Amino acid sequence: MFINITDSETADNKGSSNVLIHYLDKENRLGQPAPELWFNTGQQAIRSHEAQLALDHNVAKLMHTDAKFFLVNISPSQKEITWLKTQYGDEAEAQLKSYAVKVMDEYARNFKRPGIESSKDLLWFGKLEHYRYYSHKDAEVKNGLKKRGDRKLGEQMHIQVIVSRKDITNTVKLSPMNKSRGRNTEHSRKVGQFDRSAFKQMGETLFDKQFSFERGLAETFQYANAQKKGTLEERIKLRQAVAKAGAKPRQQATSIKMVPSLAKYQPGAAPSVTKPKKRKKKGQDTDNDLIL
Repeated sequence: MFINITDSETADNKGSSNVLIHYLDKENRLGQPAPELWFNTGQQAIRSHEAQLALDHNVAKLMHTDAKFFLVNISPSQKEITWLKTQYGDEAEAQLKSYAVKVMDEYARNFKRPGIESSKDLLWFGKLEHYRYYSHKDAEVKNGLKKRGDRKLGEQMHIQVIVSRKDITNTVKLSPMNKSRGRNTEHSRKVGQFDRSAFKQMGETLFDKQFSFERGLAETFQYANAQKKGTLEERIKLRQAVAKAGAKPRQQATSIKMVPSLAKYQPGAAPSVTKPKKRKKKGQDTDNDLIL
């Protein structure tokens, strides 16, 4: 399960949400039999203009340089999607939406703010997407095997959530990009203490529990996070456990970030297939997130 929140430092999210909403409506413009509408905790058929108006008016006391909203990407793996469809058939999409509501419940609780207890306390809108498309970053496009915009094969169902910077009352400012976690008490009191690693771990745990999904160690956030940030001892110990179980470890992929031109933004794009990277020098690190 890949769950990611876009970094506000590189996002075009300081103005109206209309560009992002228009982009996420792209599948509706492809001539689907029935348009995919937006949803949240209590509604399943929200029109795009209703979502935009609500988001764009929920910005009290935010400066023009402040982020007005964030994008949460909830992307099951092909194995997880296949499991959902096997277990629920035509109800798989509805089940994934119900899971997204619970993910947003955890998003709210992760702030550890009084009065922010569930997704009902947030202003957010989710959109289910059925496909992914090749971008200029994909190796297949670079090598001339695919064209930018071509549809990717396989199970690609995922959900994009736009969540307002302000809570549902338009009074409390919430930022999932806050990294203080209590080190800066005054700042944490204003924007909450959001632990993104804990949020991703909870999303995985929720999926496994809700859908009785059996996840191998190599497919866990614990394993992926340890390989990226853990000590040498932790990495070796987990690799040995995976080898003993006869499983292949997951691969890393670059994070999904919003870029200044949202019209070119490709949410949930698959990682490019590149040549093996040279061994990093001691002390080096990357900001890449992991596809879980």
